Amino acid sequence: MQTYRSQQHTDIRVFVPDRFDDARGYFVETWNAARYRKLGLDVEFVQDNMSLSEMETLRGLHFQFPMPQGKLIYVVSGQIFDVAVDIRVGSPHFGTVHTLTMTGKSGVQLYIPAGFAHGFFVKSKTATVAYKTTAPYIAANSRGVYWEDPDLNIKWPMDDPIVSKQDELWPYLANIPKAYLPSYEECRAA
Repeated sequence: MQTYRSQQHTDIRVFVPDRFDDARGYFVETWNAARYRKLGLDVEFVQDNMSLSEMETLRGLHFQFPMPQGKLIYVVSGQIFDVAVDIRVGSPHFGTVHTLTMTGKSGVQLYIPAGFAHGFFVKSKTATVAYKTTAPYIAANSRGVYWEDPDLNIKWPMDDPIVSKQDELWPYLANIPKAYLPSYEECRAA
């Protein structure tokens, strides 16, 4: 397995698990706690999620507060443009945007630590995205940042995405009171 830190944001890790192809298809080990721990990812995941989305769907930018979630994300099938934004109050990288195009064929996994807003745009006919989280989902703690926040200047690869009504209503990052954002120190200590 290969791993490296993102050049856009050093707290984000990229993992490329070994993939074994043959005439039948392929096999990939998507999680092995001991192996990832040796590579520097020593976290406990408590929930697995999966979504299926149609072409040109944009999901995000979502986060949870309180109880922010770290996420290990990978694409099962299809292709997405993935976005993570550091929203940790006190972070030297507050507001920094990380982007990565991910495919089911590449097998790339992205670890986004707790305290980031996350979203993605589907570039293929459909995309199935799976992710593990370090905290359970709690609907009352669900929050978001408007996906087209001009201060973030995200270069989404489309003009008119399919977006949920809720995702159209999230505020700009600058308009979210600091008391409703995760703390850099608390997220790093978790």
